[in-house]
Amino acid sequence: MPVTVATLVGNLALDLRLLTAGAAVDRPVSWVHVSELADPTPFLEGGELLLITGVALRNGAQAEDYVARLVAAGVVGLGFGTGVGRDDVPPELVAAAEGSGLALLEVPRPTPFIAISRTVSAALAADEYAAVTRAASAQQELTRAALAPGAPATVLERLARQVGGWVLLADAAGAPLEAVPATAARRAVELRPELDRLRGLRAPASAALSSPDETVLVQSLGSGARIRGFLAVGSPGVLPASERHVVNAAVLLLTLRLEQSRALDSAMASLRAALLRLLLAGEDAAVAEVVAELGGQLPGQPLTVVVVLGSSAQRAAVVDVAADASARERAPFFSAELDGALVLLVASDGAVSGRLAALADRVPGASWGSSVPGTWSRLAEAVRQARQAAEHGRVRGARVTAFADLAIPGLAGLLDPATTQAFAEALLAPLTAADRTSAGDLVESVRVWLAHHGQWEPAATQLGVHRHTLRKRVRRAADLLGRDLDQPGTRAELWLALHPPV
Repeated sequence: MPVTVATLVGNLALDLRLLTAGAAVDRPVSWVHVSELADPTPFLEGGELLLITGVALRNGAQAEDYVARLVAAGVVGLGFGTGVGRDDVPPELVAAAEGSGLALLEVPRPTPFIAISRTVSAALAADEYAAVTRAASAQQELTRAALAPGAPATVLERLARQVGGWVLLADAAGAPLEAVPATAARRAVELRPELDRLRGLRAPASAALSSPDETVLVQSLGSGARIRGFLAVGSPGVLPASERHVVNAAVLLLTLRLEQSRALDSAMASLRAALLRLLLAGEDAAVAEVVAELGGQLPGQPLTVVVVLGSSAQRAAVVDVAADASARERAPFFSAELDGALVLLVASDGAVSGRLAALADRVPGASWGSSVPGTWSRLAEAVRQARQAAEHGRVRGARVTAFADLAIPGLAGLLDPATTQAFAEALLAPLTAADRTSAGDLVESVRVWLAHHGQWEPAATQLGVHRHTLRKRVRRAADLLGRDLDQPGTRAELWLALHPPV
């Protein structure tokens, strides 16, 4: 039980007298501080019982201002020692304390300040020891619950009772698995943004959400790249450090339990990768039977391939959120790893395919690419399309990129402007150098000539020169470049250099 002003007044050995009847005396005392400064507040943290002999109030200091500073600093009580400087507590100090609701105590001469400090210190130590003991006992109880049948529900029940609040266990996608009480499952919706943020961090990661009425702790469960789930704990008011230790113990126990499935997950990932390779080889009928035996279903045609590039943790998170969306929408999907990327197969007209942008928002940092709708016979081509789209999106900083969108900006949209500009300057350097030293206009002549598909008469007309003059310029340009300008590849490179993307 925390020590308060009331418990100190009730300690007959201290012989303290409360002078402010209407003051709050049930606030916990965090420490005892002695100071004769006119303004001791810079050295206070709040919650202290301040002891003085009134030196600061003898030089005309206003008692009201002094008390107001103490109240603003969070002081819970003021003890005035009598029989040292004066035999009574100044009436103006009593009036100021009474008016502000500050507990004012008279400390008689036989009671040394050190006796009050020792009493508070002993009470704080006893309270801390009791909290540690309770936490240790609670941790042992949680451990027994984790080993008993019915876990993790039993663990959650013990934890909710310990913190006096509610507890929610969610899977890696954020869907509720267990909740105590059952109504706490509704909190999963409002906690989704925080779960999505933690999903982008390496487990274990935590967050604390505080409001005047409640403290909510959210922690990811898992070790390594993959998050196994989330634990959310809510308690009225501030959650003490001892109870936070209990929450941490529950997180460890639940993580150990969830991590028991790691070997199975690894085996299933290998199986899915093998099934994907069979699908790419055209064995979709055989794979459909295996997937059905595993309790799943392949998506129907036409299907869309989605490739996700990112860290292993991000790819694992994508599987979780996609599975969540698939379950909610009753839309089958298939996922597997292929060459360092995650491949998702979804129905083109299904809900998952239509919600790629929303799903990508739940896994920040990953790059998603989608193919055009196709059939099982064109699966390999669709995987290539989706991967190209994802790689293009990663370079451009786009979260979701469709393969069909790659053609919209044309060739220039696929090129890096800085790299292309450097290529253009290097390729055209001999021509630009010649133009600076003579009036050959080689760069412009080649540009116009290419624009007219190598036709001499219309290009010469646009330039305002004779066609023989244009022929001489183009031949000179070819000699300076060391290239055959009749070759389609050379013309394409020159066209790109003369029309770089911006």
